[in-house]
Amino acid sequence: MSEHSDPFFQVPQTGHATTQGDVDLPILYFDTSTLLAFFVADRDAVEAKLSGTGLQPALTIGGRALVGVAHYEYRRTGVGSYNEVGVALPVLPEGAPAPRNPIQALYGSVDERHLGFHILDLPVTTPLANAAGRELWGYPKFVAPIPFHLNRKSFESSVMDPDGHGDIFTLSGRLLPALPVPPMSLVLYSHRGEDLLRTIVNVRGRTNLRLGRSLELRVGDSTHRMANNLRDLGLDGAHPAIVMDTHRFQSRLNAGVPVAKVATRAATDASQRSEDIASAEHSPGQSN
Repeated sequence: MSEHSDPFFQVPQTGHATTQGDVDLPILYFDTSTLLAFFVADRDAVEAKLSGTGLQPALTIGGRALVGVAHYEYRRTGVGSYNEVGVALPVLPEGAPAPRNPIQALYGSVDERHLGFHILDLPVTTPLANAAGRELWGYPKFVAPIPFHLNRKSFESSVMDPDGHGDIFTLSGRLLPALPVPPMSLVLYSHRGEDLLRTIVNVRGRTNLRLGRSLELRVGDSTHRMANNLRDLGLDGAHPAIVMDTHRFQSRLNAGVPVAKVATRAATDASQRSEDIASAEHSPGQSN
């Protein structure tokens, strides 16, 4: 079926201006490969990263909490082709009821779901994807080289330090046997100024579920904030508990909807980081 006649992509779109050009929302992703790795991290370290955000850890077991590291190769989208990596924490808004069955909640209706993800770092490979994420959603994006290699037997992807200081991190290894599972549509929480935004990502495609112990995450010598975040979470040298991968991923990234005012130091710091990144990218002598 052509995407022009595919009901999944037949949705109204609205144009939004960014410093790198106009973007139509929702952004449509027609052809994507992805691997999502879930790690187990210290709950106190996760709570420290969420301090002042208006969000609290979800998907916790005792003193441990899940952390997702998602890799995407977007071959055809409404904003061009690019690669992306996200480090995300499963969260609930403060005061929201915890789901009785978290796994069932992740596959439940996104319209009614409180359980979502808060992104700590979100490097991309193009200036347009960077500007759209920072300016429309407040995502902590930056531009960096991101090689991506996924086949039936192995996976390897890195995020390279944009200042040329080696790799921020690499995730690599062989892939173990898989079971087919449906993909998860997502709820994302982000800060744009003082607004806490809730964003729905509708997804589809056949996905492989695998044990992740054969993969390993290695943080490089970089002192970039993303490398420091991974170290703080104890992920240097860690093996994921499970991974989900597919070459048949499609999605719609919708506009964010304000759900609360969060006038916090964390929100202010996030906005300042975005402004600092934008300033550096437009300074003489800087390149993407």
